[in-house]
Amino acid sequence: MEGFVIIALKSIAVYVFIVAAIRLFGKKEFAQLSVVDLVFILLISNSVQNAMVGTDTSLSGGLFAAFALFVTNLIFKKLELAFPGLSKVVEGEPIVLVYQGKIIANGLSKASLNVEQLNAAIREHGILKLEEVDLAVFEVDGNISVMSENYHKISKRKRKGHKVLGGNTA
Repeated sequence: MEGFVIIALKSIAVYVFIVAAIRLFGKKEFAQLSVVDLVFILLISNSVQNAMVGTDTSLSGGLFAAFALFVTNLIFKKLELAFPGLSKVVEGEPIVLVYQGKIIANGLSKASLNVEQLNAAIREHGILKLEEVDLAVFEVDGNISVMSENYHKISKRKRKGHKVLGGNTA
C-alpha cells in the first residue's frame, strides 16, 4: 500500500506541475489542436510517466496513477466551483480582441495571436470584414467568440438547420 501512496503523491505533483506549466507558458486554441500541439502533449505525457510510477510498471501501478489523476482533476474542478478566484488563476480570463470593429492590440498580445490568426477566426464565423465585428473574445477554453449584428442573423439560420438535424443547439 505504501508504494501506491507514493505513486499517488507523485502523480498529483506531476498534475499540478503540468497545469501550472500550461498556464504559465500560455494556452492557445486547445479546442483546436495543431499537429505540433498534439505531438507536444504526447511527448509531455511520455516524459512524466516514469516520474509518476517510478519502477512500478505493473498494471495496478498504472491504474492507481490514473485513478490519482482522475481524483485530483475532480478535486480541482470542485475547488474551482467553490472558489471562483481559483478558477481565474488556473483557467485565466477571457480576453477582448476586437471591440466595435477595432483590434485591441493589448488583447491580441496577451492571447499570443497575430492579426492573420484573428482574421481567420473572424472568417470562420462567416464575417468578411473586421469592421463588422462588434466583439471578438479569446475565451478561456482557447476558442474565439465573434459577435456582430450580421453574425447573429447568420447564426440563427444555422441553428434552425442544425436543430432539424437533431444536434445540440446549446
